Amino acid sequence: MPKNKTHSGAKKRFRVTGSGKIMRQRANHVHKFHEKTPQHARRLASDVELSAADTKKVKRLLGR
Repeated sequence: MPKNKTHSGAKKRFRVTGSGKIMRQRANHVHKFHEKTPQHARRLASDVELSAADTKKVKRLLGR
């Protein structure tokens, strides 16, 4: 029986915590920091929990 494959793009973008929550990075924290205030850049640096609407789909992509 073949095994299911983990989605390569999803495993680079999401991580699963010990309690099973899916965490994602915030958008706009990649480049152009000279246009953002330091306070704004710090706020974007923290990971946030994935919305409940997307959790089921991403868990399937991650093979969970």
